[in-house]
Amino acid sequence: MRLDKFLNSTNLLKRRSVAQDMCEHGAVLLNAHVAKSSKEVKVGDEITLVYLDHQERYRVLALPQTKTIPKSQTHLYVKKED
Repeated sequence: MRLDKFLNSTNLLKRRSVAQDMCEHGAVLLNAHVAKSSKEVKVGDEITLVYLDHQERYRVLALPQTKTIPKSQTHLYVKKED
């Protein structure tokens, strides 16, 4: 699954266009490397979102089979790292 689609469907980012924009500006890291929005996400990957004042790291637990999932099920697909 594409990185931008994954970020949007798991509710980590509100819109796919926001995910694409963050990828273009180097604010999304996949396994500690700057990633393009078209990069494929696999189970076990680590995604880091870089904001102005902090970073958030997530571990991919599963890939969603549908376009969007309820926010209450986000924990089934990603785990927030410390």
